[in-house]
Amino acid sequence: MTANDHLTDRYVWAAVRTAPEHQRAELDRELRERIGDATDAHVDAGASPADAERAALLELGDPAALAAQYLDRPLQLIGPKYYLAWLRLLKLLLVIVIPFAVLGVAIAQAVAGENVGGIVGASIGIAISVGVHVAFWTTLVFVILERTPAPPGRRGVDMAWTLDMLPALPEPGKGSRLAELVTSVVFLVAFAVVLVLQQFVGVPWVDDLQSVPLLAPELWSFWLPYFLVLIGAEILFAFAVYGWGWNWWLAGANLVLNVAFTVPAMWLFLTGQLINPQVLDVMKWPWGDAGPIIVAIIVIVVIGASIWDVVDGGVKAFRAQRTSRSATSAGDIREELRSAR
Repeated sequence: MTANDHLTDRYVWAAVRTAPEHQRAELDRELRERIGDATDAHVDAGASPADAERAALLELGDPAALAAQYLDRPLQLIGPKYYLAWLRLLKLLLVIVIPFAVLGVAIAQAVAGENVGGIVGASIGIAISVGVHVAFWTTLVFVILERTPAPPGRRGVDMAWTLDMLPALPEPGKGSRLAELVTSVVFLVAFAVVLVLQQFVGVPWVDDLQSVPLLAPELWSFWLPYFLVLIGAEILFAFAVYGWGWNWWLAGANLVLNVAFTVPAMWLFLTGQLINPQVLDVMKWPWGDAGPIIVAIIVIVVIGASIWDVVDGGVKAFRAQRTSRSATSAGDIREELRSAR
């Protein structure tokens, strides 16, 4: 038996064994016809039958790759058909799932009495773990979709691209809104974390106030959860401003949020329900004649900051409306000029 014996049979078997059972006979026939035609072409060119067969098989290349071409089977993890859908979904899931997972773990660790280092370490660990799981399972789903044949005449589950999927032109000022969004979200999340942590770590840089809550523990019955929900609403508001830009509806929402936060906070502060009495004892409050002055300064600063934020939102809404009207007028003029032509 020579080295050339049964080369075609071996080649065909290497190809058809990777195909589903019901497609093997057809693939076997097509490959043998193709190999025969190529071998005959080499024989007509003057090669011996054995050399012609070897040359034909070498030209066809790897039998598994050739079979994949016949069967329209992808030889990549995720091909161009699903790649963009996979990438967009993966980015969306990572942006949504990881922050919520980290926030949930941080709150759970804080409630359990873990120190700051433990909370940070657990948060980093869960962020990495959740990111790996989201990436793995999302990719696995698309790998399965890539290898699941669609019925004849159907595209499968992928979405056909349309003109409606074109992104909008960047809005003027949206870059600055991104910076405002990041700043607002970081501050609000930090504020929420501080509200939770102060219940367990107190004021760690003051020996007598370690593990002593800065705010009155009784506030957990309603007011502190209320403020945490309000912080969540402020975060959603920040995303709304980034997505839509300032308008009078958002300016009104900004007014409502400021009132909803400032009025209860000032009422709790002025009625002595906000600060933990143990903390006031350590601080030796009130500080004589200076006490009323300090209270007045705090009230003026907080209310002044709230008023400034409301006015600033109104000014931004007015400017955005004026800019929109100018752009609309310019567009109307351009349309009139085009019509005149």
